[in-house]
Amino acid sequence: MAKNKKINVQGIDIVLYEDNKEDFISLTDIARHRDEERSDYILQNWMRNRSTIEFIGLWEKFNNPNFNSIEFDGIKNIAGSNSFSLTPKRWIETTNAIGIISKTGRYGGTFAHKDIAFEFATWLSAEFKFYLIKEFQRLKEEENSSKKLEWNLQRTISKINYRIHTDAIKENLIPISLTVNQKNFIYADEADILNVALFGKTAKEWRTENPNEKGNIRDTATIEQLVVLSNLESINAMLIQQEITQQERLIKLNEIAISQMKSLINTNALGKLK
Repeated sequence: MAKNKKINVQGIDIVLYEDNKEDFISLTDIARHRDEERSDYILQNWMRNRSTIEFIGLWEKFNNPNFNSIEFDGIKNIAGSNSFSLTPKRWIETTNAIGIISKTGRYGGTFAHKDIAFEFATWLSAEFKFYLIKEFQRLKEEENSSKKLEWNLQRTISKINYRIHTDAIKENLIPISLTVNQKNFIYADEADILNVALFGKTAKEWRTENPNEKGNIRDTATIEQLVVLSNLESINAMLIQQEITQQERLIKLNEIAISQMKSLINTNALGKLK
């Protein structure tokens, strides 16, 4: 689960987080726009409406295979009556709902998937919903720009190191008087040593498996894979200069790729838990 983030909408700080690539927004914070001291009461009033129950129930049916439809039907039948009341906790426990979540701790409160959070904001204030969506979109655009910049940086590093790598091949592996086709074959072969060491397949094999994909096997790499690829290119250039055979280099590079990918993945996993 990603670290909590905040956006400010008309002077109200609203906490949100991402879980399994789905965005959840604090309903408790949104409710504070109407009443700073009684946000829980505002939220319960919203959940008393039949239209609210129908919407969140429909969301669960589309997104939650474990949703308890039988219990939902019972709740829907009495929703909207004068005696009807429903808390987020009861809704979650009774129907196995996943679209609304109760959290404890420093950033505790009631959270909901963005679809449901925007629906709640609509009930609360059309103007507030408008600014909420604008701020949410701004945050996502900033995140996407940051991720794209990071990916492009690693891709650039990889390309620079690849030039070093091909220079080493030219100086140490290409015999005199080879034809252009032979030279190209050696370059491709050496590039595929890295592909096999890291991705487990050659560029041609990847293309055969992914005929509709644009680009090449490296264009679809993760940031972690690009970091390792950058390292492998430099290491392979050094091994070539040491006149180590291609077979020996492939085995060594694969061992390094496995070790470095494990290290990067474990580091990222620990970072997400903090």
